[in-house]
Amino acid sequence: MAAPLVTVLLALLPVILCYPTSYVDLEGQGSNRSSIRFLAIGDWGGLPYPPYITPIEKATAVEMGRIAEQMGADFILSLGDNFYYKGVTDVNDPRFEETFERVYTAKSLNVPWYVVAGNHDHAGNVMAQIEYSKVSKRWQYPYYYYELNLRIPQTYSTVTILMLDTVLLCGKTDDFLNQKPHGPHSVHANRQLVWLQERMARSKADFLLVAGHYPVWSISEHGPTDCLLKKLRPLLVKYKATAYLCGHDHNLQYLKESGVGYIVSGAGNFMDPDTRHRKHVPHNSLKFFTGKASTLGGFTHIEIDKKKMTITFIQARGTSLYRAVLSKRDLNFDSMPDSE
Repeated sequence: MAAPLVTVLLALLPVILCYPTSYVDLEGQGSNRSSIRFLAIGDWGGLPYPPYITPIEKATAVEMGRIAEQMGADFILSLGDNFYYKGVTDVNDPRFEETFERVYTAKSLNVPWYVVAGNHDHAGNVMAQIEYSKVSKRWQYPYYYYELNLRIPQTYSTVTILMLDTVLLCGKTDDFLNQKPHGPHSVHANRQLVWLQERMARSKADFLLVAGHYPVWSISEHGPTDCLLKKLRPLLVKYKATAYLCGHDHNLQYLKESGVGYIVSGAGNFMDPDTRHRKHVPHNSLKFFTGKASTLGGFTHIEIDKKKMTITFIQARGTSLYRAVLSKRDLNFDSMPDSE
């Protein structure tokens, strides 16, 4: 299996690494639009046995549909652990229908879903999830890591989103053993890191977002990811990223440190109130946390206009819980200091 996979990866590399940056104008969203709006959700991946979904996934899916209808959603960022507990076997795996297509059925959710893989996806066949992009019109997963470039309607402002495979970058982990990822298990980790640094260094986008599965900062069960603190956080600060989005911990969190917003949106299938790593994040960086089962799950709604990015944390019970605002990048000054 390894040799064919390497062949596929090498064949795709020129497409992933070398295409020129071009910004896509969103279409069909109304002539009066002057913002980009999307949802971000991780860890929504159901169960591998009947009924193949959890009550939290179902409730969250219903509320996502309502919010997308009322507040708008041009697309959805899927932040990994798309299929519990061992991903999918192949492109015809029934889990695509049972845990995705039959759950997120609202018309307002029939928009592109931009996907990255989590550790549970890597326990199965991630290439099958990539190939599913040819089956589903809304499932958009061109490669393990990739770039989205968007132009905010009726403005000259731009948004770049860099989608990462943090499992390839940092290594696999077994949640049931509460392990930390210990080094990459792929020869492509360094190649992804080089790609990321090159893309961030050249970015002139007004808003630069990075998304992956593992958290950089988290106060919950898994805590901060040492690998990302070493490899990713310095790039986020140096190149003035607006925000980093992730899942992995099954709750909602917002932290801000060194000018970067850290959004944990992993409440799509389970809820975890664990705060064991509260003292392992920078002082005063934690702004919001909820892991209460009574919320029935949750996600984030994000709107970006030419001046600001507004993040709203929403519970499946039907109310917003917290709102944060981040300004567009200021590329005329040196980077923020290492701590606030």
